[in-house]
Amino acid sequence: MIYSPRTKTKTTQNTEPFIKRVKMDNWTAALLTGVACIVGYLVVRVKKINSLRQAEEKIQRARNRRDESLQRAEQAVLRYKQSHPTTDSAFILTLSLSELTQQLKEGSLTPEDVLYSYMEKTLAVNKKLNCCTEILLESLDQLTTVGSNKDGLLYGVPVSIKENLAFKNHDCSCGVIINLDQPAEKDSVLVQVLKKQGAIPFVKTNLPQGLLSCDCSNPIYGQTVNPHNPQKTSGGSTGGEGALIGGGGSLLGIGTDLGGSIRIPASFCGICGFKPTAGRLSSQGVCPTYRGQKSVLSSPGPMARDVDSLALCMQALLCDHMFSLDPTVPPLPFNMERYRTTKPLRIGCLENDGYMHPSPSMARGVREVKALLEQAGHTLVPYHPLKMDEIFPELMVKVF
Repeated sequence: MIYSPRTKTKTTQNTEPFIKRVKMDNWTAALLTGVACIVGYLVVRVKKINSLRQAEEKIQRARNRRDESLQRAEQAVLRYKQSHPTTDSAFILTLSLSELTQQLKEGSLTPEDVLYSYMEKTLAVNKKLNCCTEILLESLDQLTTVGSNKDGLLYGVPVSIKENLAFKNHDCSCGVIINLDQPAEKDSVLVQVLKKQGAIPFVKTNLPQGLLSCDCSNPIYGQTVNPHNPQKTSGGSTGGEGALIGGGGSLLGIGTDLGGSIRIPASFCGICGFKPTAGRLSSQGVCPTYRGQKSVLSSPGPMARDVDSLALCMQALLCDHMFSLDPTVPPLPFNMERYRTTKPLRIGCLENDGYMHPSPSMARGVREVKALLEQAGHTLVPYHPLKMDEIFPELMVKVF
C-alpha cells in the first residue's frame, strides 16, 4: 500500500520486486567489499613475503661474503706458514704496540710476518667468539705498498675496525638489514689516515643492531660473546672489537662511542678504550644508524691492550693528513709534552651523579682509582653535577 501525494489517496502496488532489488544491491556491495578486502590482504601478504625473502637473501649474501673472506684468509695464512716456517707467531703476539712498531722499523720483523700472525690468531678467536664480520683481503695487497709509509708511526701494524667505519667496497650495515648491499664508495677519513701512517686495516668487527646497545648481536652476523667467559656478553656497541682484542686477535682497534660504546666493551673484555672529545677525530665515513641527533655526539676512538697504545694511536691519528682530509676537525696535534709531564694534576671525581647510582663494585672501583691517583701526588676534587633530575630526562628525550 503506497500513499500518492497527487491524489491524496492510498493505492495498492506490489513492492516485492523493489525490496528484492534493494536486498540484491546490498548483498552485491557486501560481496564486492569482501572480495576487495581479501584481495587487499593477499597483496599485502605477498609484499610481506617478498620483503622477508629479500631480507633473507640479503642476509645470506652478507654471510656468504664473510665465510668466503674467512676461507680465503685461512688459505692465505696456510700458504704463508708453509713458505715461512721460521716465523715465530707466538713471540709476535706477545709484543706490545710500542715494541712491535720498534721491531718493524728496525727490520727485525716484517709487516708480512706480523699481519699473517695476527690474521691466524683472529681466525682462531673468531671461531670461538663470532666477533668478525669480514676479513679485509685488501690488506694482503697492501703489504706490497706499505713500505712507502715506513716513516709512519704505525708502520706494519695490523688494525681492526668496527663494522660501521667505511672501507671501500665493503658494507657498513650497522647490523641493520636495509643497509646491506650498499658498499662504501671510499675509505673513511680515519682509515685513510691509518693507511698513511703505515697501519694495515685487516678485519671488520661485529656490533649490535642499531648500535645503541650494551650487548653485541644482530640478525645478520649473530651474537658475539666475551673472550673470558663465552656465557657472558662482550658488551656494546663496539663489542666485536672488545672481544677480538681481549681474545688476542688484534693489537689495536678503532671503535665509536656515544654513551659507552667503547668504554663498556673495554671494561667487559679487560682491555683499554678511549673516547676522545667529540670532534677531536674525524667522523667522516663513520656511519650512524640515525641522522640529525646533535644533543650528544658520538666519537670514534682507539681500543688496545694498554694505555700507551691508545696514546700512540691518538698521536698517529692527530696529524696534518687528517686535518687536511677533514677541515671540520680542529688542527690540534697530539701534545706529547703534556702527556709525558710529571706535574701533578687536579682531577674532578664522583661516585654517582645524584640521579643514577652505580653498582657497589663500580663505586668501589672509582674509590680505588681515586686512592691510587692521590698516592701518585694528584689532587682529587669531589664533583657534584647540578640538577641532574631535571637534565637527564630532558637529555634522553633529545637523544632518543
